[in-house]
Amino acid sequence: MSKQPSKITLDDFNSLLAEGLPWAAETGIILESVYDGFATMRLPYHDKSTRPGGTISGPHMMMLSDACMYAVVLSMIGEVQLAVTTNFNINFLRKPSESDLIAEGEIIKLGKRLAIMEVSIYSSSDNEIVAHSTGTYSIPPTTR
Repeated sequence: MSKQPSKITLDDFNSLLAEGLPWAAETGIILESVYDGFATMRLPYHDKSTRPGGTISGPHMMMLSDACMYAVVLSMIGEVQLAVTTNFNINFLRKPSESDLIAEGEIIKLGKRLAIMEVSIYSSSDNEIVAHSTGTYSIPPTTR
């Protein structure tokens, strides 16, 4: 399968993240690669992202996954700020190592009004999957 160009650039998405979600951008989250229907994001490890027990908190992994889904959607429809999450499910599979988290997202189905995606999150130090999520985004009717 060939990788088709994205309808949003890395720089444009990272700017959108920094300007529209500054609280998320403060975590250092960044889109590392994007092409049509696929995205890879990184959440740098930080002590502030841990919870009691020494593991990265669930809300941080959920934020990474949802942001990755947003990048996947925008890679296919362009910069549409009102494409929003309508459903989100996550399974935490194992304790992440004390390293950056990498999210790899891809489209499952893109329709006129809904986009369904999945994201796998890995610990960067050992490349082991730590969480898997699926989600649905609503697409405003004027975008396509």
